[in-house]
Amino acid sequence: MNWDDAVRALGGDPRPTDLGTRYAEPHRRYHDTAHVRQVVRDAVALTAGRDRAIVALAAWAHDVVYDGRPGDDERASAAWARRHLTAAGLQPADIDRIEGLVLATLDHTAPPGDHLAEALLDADLAILSAAPPAYERYRTAVRAEYAHVDDDQWRTGRATVLRSLLAKDPLYRTATARDQWTTQAHHNLRTELATLMS
Repeated sequence: MNWDDAVRALGGDPRPTDLGTRYAEPHRRYHDTAHVRQVVRDAVALTAGRDRAIVALAAWAHDVVYDGRPGDDERASAAWARRHLTAAGLQPADIDRIEGLVLATLDHTAPPGDHLAEALLDADLAILSAAPPAYERYRTAVRAEYAHVDDDQWRTGRATVLRSLLAKDPLYRTATARDQWTTQAHHNLRTELATLMS
């Protein structure tokens, strides 16, 4: 579901945005157009009905600002979404909901019982369950986004992230994602961690 179709589904009137330009920024190696399309696709697949438009807009917006400033990027992305969805005439309650979903990516924690946040966050982590060649492309692309970090710092920081992901129980919150993605994701994470430590 593209941005304009999702806006229309919620009763809005799509206006021009810089969405495409932002996701094509040259410093992006992983958090780019291919990533956001995958997140939209998977988030929509994990939802139903009108919720699909809500989660699609949150997915499109979740990394629209990506300057390598964790926390600031997510807040700026949420503000971007609010600004553009307000201009498109969406209902305030829908704008609030979409903004809240984008902000859930700050700490990757879904409020209890929030199926839409669970779907968005699971979709954002779906890459972890990719087949090994695709996972290797992801790993290489993420490393390229952190080219300014030396190898020792990268290994330490990345190992912390991998251990944190492996400690999540469950890693995926929706039943569909748990069933389809957990086994391969754990394999990929453990394999990368072992490679980092060797």
